[in-house]
Amino acid sequence: MTQALKPDVSGFFDEATSTVTYLVADPATSKAAIIDPVLDYDPASGRISHDNLYRLLAFVKEEGLTVEWVLDTHAHADHLTGTAVLREKLGAKSGIGEHIVDIQSYWRDVFNMPYVATDGTPYDRLFADGDRFAIGDLPVNVIHTPGHTAADITYVVGDAAFVGDTLFMPDYGTARTDFPGGDAHTLYASIRKILALPADTRIFVGHDYLPESRKDIRWESTVAEQRKSNRHVHDGVSEDDFVKLREERNATLGSPRLLYPSLQVNIRGGHMPDPEENGSVYLKTPIRKAG
Repeated sequence: MTQALKPDVSGFFDEATSTVTYLVADPATSKAAIIDPVLDYDPASGRISHDNLYRLLAFVKEEGLTVEWVLDTHAHADHLTGTAVLREKLGAKSGIGEHIVDIQSYWRDVFNMPYVATDGTPYDRLFADGDRFAIGDLPVNVIHTPGHTAADITYVVGDAAFVGDTLFMPDYGTARTDFPGGDAHTLYASIRKILALPADTRIFVGHDYLPESRKDIRWESTVAEQRKSNRHVHDGVSEDDFVKLREERNATLGSPRLLYPSLQVNIRGGHMPDPEENGSVYLKTPIRKAG
């Protein structure tokens, strides 16, 4: 890889949600993008804060960067996105995969939020598989990588691939597939697309849940490392074997702690639900009837 195709990548780890936010910069132009930013939310108090975002903004200023894009890999179910706040503060464009419209349509009805758009609003750009754009002079290729949800995409920026929740570090494995629109067969096919990238491609994952086998947080590997040692989907694991393993693993998992708050905000690109008649904003929890 030439230097022109190698972005500077800084990861910012949020302990509360085990999420990694990335700042991706073109060293030649000092233009940058932020991928999967975290908006702080305390469910016990209902308090929203911007600690993670302020940390990002301070780094952007210190490094003299111009942020052109704020990007989400998908509508997260485990943290609130800070995309709307950063878009406003930085004057950047926002982007997500085009299948966000399917996620909006489904969850709008679940939460009875008829005012939620189902056309991708408020994102500035909806990316399709194979789309190309740039961060400064760095080329960005978009790969539709569904399976975790129907809308996941991977951003390939020069020699770096930002895979969201599709893959994790090799000693942790892969994303769950039991959310609406998720599918283990589809995830296997998506992962094989990622692992068909050049062997030295850097893989940046969306979370690190720190398996018992190690003590330090990590978020970077390579295609070669994933193909050799990902515990769920290394070379030699058949699609049938993966689907069996993945579905058995799904059955042991509980719902993410911030599932409902996250989705109500993230289907609107980080904007809160509309105020109700009394002027207050609420995040809803659907009640499931016994039996």
